[in-house]
Amino acid sequence: MNIPIKTLRCFITLVETGNYTRAAEKLYLTQPTLSKMIQRLEEQLGQTLLIRNNQKVTPTQAGILFEASARQMIGQWHRLEQEMTNLAGVKSGVLRLGVCPMMSSLFIGLLVEFRKRYPGITLEMAEYGGFGCEQALMEDKLDIAFAILPITFTDELASSTLRCYPLMACLPKGHPLTAKQELSWADLGDYPFILYNEDFSLSKIITRLSRAAGVELNIAFRSGQWDFLAAMVEADMGLALLPEPICQRLDNSELEFRPMSPGMNWDLGIAWRKNLPLTPAANALLEMSQQPDFNDD
Repeated sequence: MNIPIKTLRCFITLVETGNYTRAAEKLYLTQPTLSKMIQRLEEQLGQTLLIRNNQKVTPTQAGILFEASARQMIGQWHRLEQEMTNLAGVKSGVLRLGVCPMMSSLFIGLLVEFRKRYPGITLEMAEYGGFGCEQALMEDKLDIAFAILPITFTDELASSTLRCYPLMACLPKGHPLTAKQELSWADLGDYPFILYNEDFSLSKIITRLSRAAGVELNIAFRSGQWDFLAAMVEADMGLALLPEPICQRLDNSELEFRPMSPGMNWDLGIAWRKNLPLTPAANALLEMSQQPDFNDD
C-alpha cells in the first residue's frame, strides 16, 4: 500500500476543519481534487473514513484510528527530514514550536538569538494554552513547546524549568480587599472570579490549589487574553490572578495588586516528548534555553 505523505496531511486538515471547502482553501487545492484524493484513500484502505452530513465532515471509528496513525507517520517523516537535512550541522529545516500567548513575549530574546544563530531554520509557531501545548506535543503536532509547569503528562513528556514568577491578585481601585497587604484563597472566594480558559494550565493549577484550600471559586467569566481579564477586573466584574510580569504592563492607576498567602508561582519551562528523538533544531533551542543568559530576567 502506497499512501503519499501529502494525502495524510490532506486527510488531517480535512478532519481538523470539518469541511471540504475550508480544507481545500487551506491546502490550496480545488474541492473536487481533495474529494478525489480522499475517495482514493478510502478505496485503498477498504474503509469509510469520513461521514459527510450537511457539508460537515466527521471521522468514523476507522477514520479516528487512521488520523492517529497519520499524525504519527507525518511526525516521523518530519523528524527524518530534519535529521537528513542537518547531518552536517543545524543549517536548515523547520522547527514546530508551541507557545502560550501569555508567556511568548518573555522569550523574545531567546527566539531572536536563535534566529541569529540558525538563520536557515524556519520557525513555525503555534499558539495554545499551556495545557494545549502539552496536548499538541502528545499528538506530534509540535517538536518542542514553552509550557506552564508542572506539566500534566509526566509519563510522556520531559520538561526543564526556565523562569519562575509570583502570581498576584488583581483588584480594581477602591476594592475592599485593597486594605489587606496579602490575600488568601478565602478572601477571593467571597467575590466573582475571572479565570483563564480551560485549555490553560494556569486555569487547572488555580482550580486545584483553591480546592485544596477548601475554597470553590465563583467563576464569573473566562478568557485567554490577559489584557481582557485585566479590563474586566478594572470594570469591577470580578477578581483575577495574574503573573507579575503581566501586572507590570498594566495601568496601575486603575488596578491594584496583592501577593497571595501562601505564595503562588507561575513556573515557565520548555517541554518535549520523552520517547521521541528531538529534531536538530529543537535540540539546539533546548540547549540555548539552558544557558544562563536566557534564564535570567
